[in-house]
Amino acid sequence: MMRSAVDSQRTVSSHVACLRDCDLVSGRIEGRQVVYRLRHAPLLEVLGAAQRLLEATGHVVLLCPTYDEPAAEQLQPKQGR
Repeated sequence: MMRSAVDSQRTVSSHVACLRDCDLVSGRIEGRQVVYRLRHAPLLEVLGAAQRLLEATGHVVLLCPTYDEPAAEQLQPKQGR
């Protein structure tokens, strides 16, 4: 379980670094934490659209026989398909 938490932290850190490098988020240090914010207002619209799409179709993605359970970093096609 501890390894899973460490792997999850690495995954989140990697994704945040990518977003920061692409100038999509900025961060400021508050004590021992970094608080991130979106740098471009239209991103809120994109995130809202993605959320609505997942609310409407997410159950279909979860039931899709082509993919195993989501891995920490990406969806992996089943072997032999």
